[in-house]
Amino acid sequence: MKIGSIELGKLPLFLAPMEDVTYKSFRYMCKKYGADVMYTEFVSSEALIRDIQKTKQKMELFDFDRPVAIQIYGYDIDSMVNAAKVVEEAQPDFIDINYGCPMKKIVKKGAGAAMLQDLVKMQEMTAAVVKAVSVPVTAKTRLGWDEDSKVIIEAAERLQDTGIAALAIHGRTRKQLYTGEADWTLIGEVKNNPKIQIPIIGNGDINGAEKAADFLNKTGVDALMIGRGAIGRPWIFKEVKHYFETGEILPPPTVSEIVQNVRDQLQMSIEWRDNVRTGILLMRRHFAKYFPGLANFRNHRIKLLRATELEEVHQLLDEIVEHYGDERVDYTNISLK
Repeated sequence: MKIGSIELGKLPLFLAPMEDVTYKSFRYMCKKYGADVMYTEFVSSEALIRDIQKTKQKMELFDFDRPVAIQIYGYDIDSMVNAAKVVEEAQPDFIDINYGCPMKKIVKKGAGAAMLQDLVKMQEMTAAVVKAVSVPVTAKTRLGWDEDSKVIIEAAERLQDTGIAALAIHGRTRKQLYTGEADWTLIGEVKNNPKIQIPIIGNGDINGAEKAADFLNKTGVDALMIGRGAIGRPWIFKEVKHYFETGEILPPPTVSEIVQNVRDQLQMSIEWRDNVRTGILLMRRHFAKYFPGLANFRNHRIKLLRATELEEVHQLLDEIVEHYGDERVDYTNISLK
C-alpha cells in the first residue's frame, strides 16, 4: 500500500488519531510494538491560523514517528486551506482531514462528522486542501450521520474525486458515537466498489488479533487502524502482526512487563513536557486502561489516578508488581468503552 509515494508495505497497521491520547510518549510505545503509521492528536484549523501555541505543540513530530500525519479539522474552507499550509511547514509525511469526530463541541460548529450532512461542502473543502499543499492528503470519516443516512459510498466517491491519497472509515455513524458495534459491512462495500481505486483503511472495534483478521477477511481493506484498543495495550500491534504471520496468539504480558511499559511511557511524558506533574496528568487516561480485569485492583487504580508526585506513582507501581507481578492480563472480554 502507498500513500502518495510513501511505501507502507502489505497491510500496514495505523494508530488512529485520538485527542489527549496520541501525543509523543504514547505514539512512541505504539511504534515500539509495531504500529506502522502514526497520527498526531487532531488540531483545530481556527486555532492554527490564530497561532495558538498549545495547538501548535500538538504538531511536534519526532524521528521515530515516520511515516506520520497531522490531522486537522474545521468548518470554514479558507481556514482549512490556510491551516493546511501551516501544517505543511511542520513537514508531516501527509495531512489528514477529520470528517469523523462525533464530539458535540466539534459537530455543533459544523466540523468533524457534521460534514457528513453536507457532502458537497466536504468535497469542496477537500479539493481546496489537496490543491493548496504539496504533500499527500487523506481523510477519515464515518458511515454517515445516523442510521437513516449512511452516505459513506457516495462520500468515498466524492472524496476520491478530490485527489486524496487514501480514506480511513470508522464503522459507526455519528449518532452512535462509540456505542454499539462497529459495522464493517459498508466499509467492505466501499473497498469493493469498482469505482474506488484509492486505499481504504478500516477502523472500529479492533480489540485483538483474531478480530483484526476477521475484519480483514470480511472486507479486504488495504490497512487496519487501531484506536481505543491500543490504549493501555500498545503491544496490540505486535499481537496482530504475529497472528497474521504465524496464526498463533501471543500470550499477554505479565503485570511486571506492563509496569515497565508504564514507567517508560511516564518518563517520556515527563521529559517531553519538562514537568513532572504535567507528565503524570498526561498518563491518567492510560493508567485507567493499563491493568484491565485484575482481581481486587480498583483501589490501586484509584490511587494511580489521584497520584500527583512521581515518587508516589513509582511506589504504587512497586506495590502492583508485588501483588500481581507474574499474572497475565486476560484481554478476551475487555470492553473498549
